Amino acid sequence: MASTLAMRSLLRAAPVARSALSRGAASPKFAMSRYMSTYFTPAHEYVKVEDGVGTIGITDFAQAALGDIVYVDVPEEGDEFEKGESFGSVESVKAASDVYVPVSGEVVESNESLADDFSLVNKDAEGAAWFIKLKLSDESELGDLMDEVAYKAHCEAEAH
Repeated sequence: MASTLAMRSLLRAAPVARSALSRGAASPKFAMSRYMSTYFTPAHEYVKVEDGVGTIGITDFAQAALGDIVYVDVPEEGDEFEKGESFGSVESVKAASDVYVPVSGEVVESNESLADDFSLVNKDAEGAAWFIKLKLSDESELGDLMDEVAYKAHCEAEAH
């Protein structure tokens, strides 16, 4: 709860996040070209779903608000999570925040590249800097998440 409040405070106060939004940061980069469906949470996590597997990370809007990322903690393959559970954390020069799974499932892969280069999150949050891949256990949970249009409106509301 405290980390969510910290994230919201950062997002309201961060002009960099507003700048990221104006560049179209809330739009998924590969959704159309790879036939993925992308969904977003109000806490700025995304899940890109393809063939029952969700690729999960934080959005570009979130990384812009956090500033320079200095540490990322992700779970191991085989770990299982229920929707809304914390699965890891991200730390920046400004704050630390838990990261939550938007849907339930089992981790089938963790992004090992992040262990070598945390700044990848700042460079490509919604692309190469994904955190985990999760085999979804209940795809109906996706209906509770925002699509790209709703997420963009959510970010615009938070930025003002």
